[in-house]
Amino acid sequence: MLGEAEALAAEGLANLHLTSPVVAAGAIARLISLNGRCEGLSVVADHPANVRALDAANAGMTLAVFVDVDPGIHRTGVASPEAAIALAAEIAGSGNLTLAGVQYYCGSQQHIQSFADRRAAIADRTDYLRTVLDALRTAGHAIPIVTGGGTGSFLIDAELGVLTELQVGSYIVLDRDYGECELAVRDAPVFEPALFVDATVISANAAGMVTVDAGLKALSTDAGPPVMIGGGRYAFMGDEHGAIFPDGPLPGLGERVTLQPGHCDPTVNLHDVYHVVDGDMVVDIWPVTARGRSA
Repeated sequence: MLGEAEALAAEGLANLHLTSPVVAAGAIARLISLNGRCEGLSVVADHPANVRALDAANAGMTLAVFVDVDPGIHRTGVASPEAAIALAAEIAGSGNLTLAGVQYYCGSQQHIQSFADRRAAIADRTDYLRTVLDALRTAGHAIPIVTGGGTGSFLIDAELGVLTELQVGSYIVLDRDYGECELAVRDAPVFEPALFVDATVISANAAGMVTVDAGLKALSTDAGPPVMIGGGRYAFMGDEHGAIFPDGPLPGLGERVTLQPGHCDPTVNLHDVYHVVDGDMVVDIWPVTARGRSA
């Protein structure tokens, strides 16, 4: 994530927010260097020792730090309102950091397929967030920004009115996993998939299937296999290969098939460019600026 921020800043983007703690000494040095050339940079922290290290390294500058609050995933974030107060006090009492707000990302709830079930889960977690925010404010801490949410919860978060900033991103291209979720109700916005991987049939010798040149190196695996556009089933067959079991006639040698990835983010990170198409015509090519720069 730090590497991605460096790549985006090099292209002139400002107001970048790192949503994971930066703790290693070398990474902190890079973060502070980035802070000197990226206006509006911010980062999260969930441990007092990390706050002290950021403060010591950032002498002579100001760095915006968010208190990262664990919504129950146990991935990152402080684990209680009391811990949030202690961390906020550490940030506010430092010489080179400012308390920018609170981050609260309910990642595991984003992909609950039923809208009603997802709303109930997000509402429950938001009730807990209110207790953390109330505790921080009672302790005298102003919380300018409460950031979180995502493509799966944007309607719910807007309705609940606690988050002041939404970290929505996947809706831009969507993926198979979100495509299986009920993202909207009534007349609310509905998103359409815009990210696909084209693969070519490179072997057609087995009955009932063909092999394509898109495998583990071309498609993310964490959300399962991609959807085959036009019907059929895809199965991973190794680093460079996938198996296609179409609903209709088998595509011939050299023919292309189109796949919708299960998860957009890690799939994009496997490719150098986007080919932007209008119908059957490529109208532009966009580089994936931060490919491989997550560290």
